[in-house]
Amino acid sequence: MHPMLTIAVRAARKAGNLIAKNYETPDAVEATQKGTNDFVTNVDRDAEHMIIDVIRKSYPKHTIISEECGELVGEDQDVQWIIDPLDGTTNFVKRFPHFAVSIAVRIKGRTEVAVVYDPMRNELFTATRGQGAQLNGYRLRGTNAKDLDGTILATGFPFKVKQHANSYINVVGKLFTQCADFRRTGSAALDLAYVAAGRVDGFFEIGLKPWDFAGGELMVRESGGVVTDFVGGHNHYSSGNVVAGNPRVVKGILMTMRDELSEALKR
Repeated sequence: MHPMLTIAVRAARKAGNLIAKNYETPDAVEATQKGTNDFVTNVDRDAEHMIIDVIRKSYPKHTIISEECGELVGEDQDVQWIIDPLDGTTNFVKRFPHFAVSIAVRIKGRTEVAVVYDPMRNELFTATRGQGAQLNGYRLRGTNAKDLDGTILATGFPFKVKQHANSYINVVGKLFTQCADFRRTGSAALDLAYVAAGRVDGFFEIGLKPWDFAGGELMVRESGGVVTDFVGGHNHYSSGNVVAGNPRVVKGILMTMRDELSEALKR
């Protein structure tokens, strides 16, 4: 196992155990709103501190980029740990048992290792560049759908950027006539892990942050899939607009959404 993956797994499991324990005692959870429809809890922050402590013990000079504390620049800026301590905070607050810890390590702009851990199901998704993706040690392969017919697509509503609501609803409407059904579960990290596992055939979402998808992106790639922005390019780290799935499914999603995109969503 890649040495950084060992540390990422240790950090994710430790944070996941904390999250699961707090899930059982909802009275101890304090939620505050940090933006429009955007919540943070004391558990997000405690889990984040726990992850950073584990990383710092082994790699004190690395840079860390995390959802709640922002960028902690280290002496070594070539190595970045990108962390979402609790992806699916709203689910956690509502006691909807679907959320995950996401940790990715990028070296000189390329993601090398990734972990997405679902503490409620004890499902540990891992990936190492060039060595495949795994779920609890078993190799993952995405689906082999030939087009959108019969597919299940995962998505997330653009609840933080509702100015894109019309374009999004139009895209969903067009896709719905071609695919079988949609899943909208509230955790982009798990959606991408599920694409890698073949549980859903494809995924798209507007306005994600790097910590939402950095871990899941490598899993999709290492299970035979592709990840692009809304016009088939590789600008998704700056735009946050993400499409993922096997190459044929992604092609179908891109062709369907092409005529419905505003100029802002083509960037």
